[in-house]
Amino acid sequence: MSSVQVARGLTLADGPVTKTWMSRLRGFWRRFARNRIAAFAAILLTVIYLAAIFAPFVTPYTPEKQNLLERFSAPSLRHPFGTDQFGRDSYTRALYGGRVSLAVGVASVAISLILGTLLGLEAGFTGGWPDIILMRFTDAVMAFPTLFLIVAISALVGPSLFNVIAIIGLTTWPVVARLVRGEVLSLKERDFALAARVLGFSPRRVMLRHLLPNTSAPIIVAGTLQLAFAVLTEATLSFLGLGVRPPTPSWGNMLTVAQKDMFVAPWVAVAPGGLIFLTVLCLNFIGDGLRDSLDPHLRER
Repeated sequence: MSSVQVARGLTLADGPVTKTWMSRLRGFWRRFARNRIAAFAAILLTVIYLAAIFAPFVTPYTPEKQNLLERFSAPSLRHPFGTDQFGRDSYTRALYGGRVSLAVGVASVAISLILGTLLGLEAGFTGGWPDIILMRFTDAVMAFPTLFLIVAISALVGPSLFNVIAIIGLTTWPVVARLVRGEVLSLKERDFALAARVLGFSPRRVMLRHLLPNTSAPIIVAGTLQLAFAVLTEATLSFLGLGVRPPTPSWGNMLTVAQKDMFVAPWVAVAPGGLIFLTVLCLNFIGDGLRDSLDPHLRER
């Protein structure tokens, strides 16, 4: 095998360079599908996301529609999860609230992954003083309890959808940065990375074309688990009044309203609480399944 082939990104876990991405994808899906719990969780999570996205087609009501004659109605065929104190359909509000909660999770995790990956790549590949400065800054951010830091910043800047996304994304990147740095420190000494540098490729090309693709597996797993944390965090902030504010529904602020009426209409909390529980549980199961499917060491056992 020539050094050029090695430089194109061959690793011990990748096999022959002629192996296509399609065959790798099929192999990954076969390994992932063997984990029945993870596969079922992925299907269930897809249903939750699609129901939230296509909420106007799934329910005949709107989240703001009030009917005081039906306030605190028990669950029925007309209202599967009952109604709240204004007669609004809880099922409808939970679906529309899922749009907000899930969107906050995806957007904040995207910020966290991009920032953490770039800093981890730079620190691990460059080494020296840049690595020391970046990692000490990372340690300083990680020294604060994440949830406490998020709540403190939210109270300082005020509640809004944009602020929630930015705060979660800008406070959860250190875990990704440390993970990527550790992977890069190992990968940059492999044959394919050394060959790329010998051939005169620029540091940016080596990082983005050769090292980054080979760190994708742990980044994907970390992103899945961080998405679960982001959904929980958004719900916590909204529950405390520091996140998305009514009348815009989100799972967190729906629980805030529900706690006042738990003894009168306990079903009001079922829809948002149950969806938070199912979403976080599915994401954790999917993360475990992805780790088992993408980790070459676990794959060889």
